[in-house]
Amino acid sequence: MRVSPALLLLAPLLGLSGPVACNNPEPQPPSALRYSEDARKSYEKALESFLDRDWEEARNQLQEVRRKYAYSQYARLAEQRLADIDYEQEKFSAAITGYRAYVTDHPADDGVPYARFRICKALYAQISDTLLLPSQEERDQAAIVDAYRELNAFLGDYPQSKWTRDAQFMLVTVTGRLVRHELYVARFYLKRDNFEAAAKRIQYALGRFDGSGLEPEALVLLAETYMKMKKPAEAKAELRRVLDFYPASPFVVPARAFLRTLGEEVPENPVVPVIPAASAAPAGSSDPPAPPSGPLF
Repeated sequence: MRVSPALLLLAPLLGLSGPVACNNPEPQPPSALRYSEDARKSYEKALESFLDRDWEEARNQLQEVRRKYAYSQYARLAEQRLADIDYEQEKFSAAITGYRAYVTDHPADDGVPYARFRICKALYAQISDTLLLPSQEERDQAAIVDAYRELNAFLGDYPQSKWTRDAQFMLVTVTGRLVRHELYVARFYLKRDNFEAAAKRIQYALGRFDGSGLEPEALVLLAETYMKMKKPAEAKAELRRVLDFYPASPFVVPARAFLRTLGEEVPENPVVPVIPAASAAPAGSSDPPAPPSGPLF
């Protein structure tokens, strides 16, 4: 095809280049609005699979959102949902890794509180008792310590979040397990007449872990240890703390018995109101839904 000289002269003015009318126009890159809209539609399609609990299909679709729309907010949402899938499939270690990567990569994102709470939930789920494992008191406490630290950090940073009550309940439970372990070790030493080591473990538990609900039990055990160490004054002081600060505890009974053994005059048990155990679940407490509601979607 022959192109006239006049048309060649006009080509720069018309924004044309190369042979005129011989090539198809090059496709234009999608606009930012089109990119965001495509990302939203792809994420919503993946979310449908997620809500249907079709985990493998949802995983594939969410990974595609992350790959194809890496610069959109939906890539970040897809990253959270992928960690949620691991959590729902009880792959707690993988879920923790995913949530932590999200927090590290997007520290200022609105979804960080949710991701941090889910780390706490996954750590908490990992330390549940099973019939096939030794009791919590006999196991390695590394996972429980990790959960304790994460929960304390979360509550310190987000004291008024919608997950605060659930986190507080988990913290009481985790703290109780840590104290229970220390008392287990203390009793181990006590049975072997290693009274000094037993006393140190109990003192550590009382000083390090506050709010476990096991303080009366620990104080009575510490008093018993002091009695075996021939330290009656120290034993009496700990037993008095039980009576003064925990009058509704069932450990008031052995505390009174030990005081009488030590020659103390103890009045009859006063009538006290029944106080619910500190480890009881708060009213209305519930497992937060996955995926979360609100702006994350």
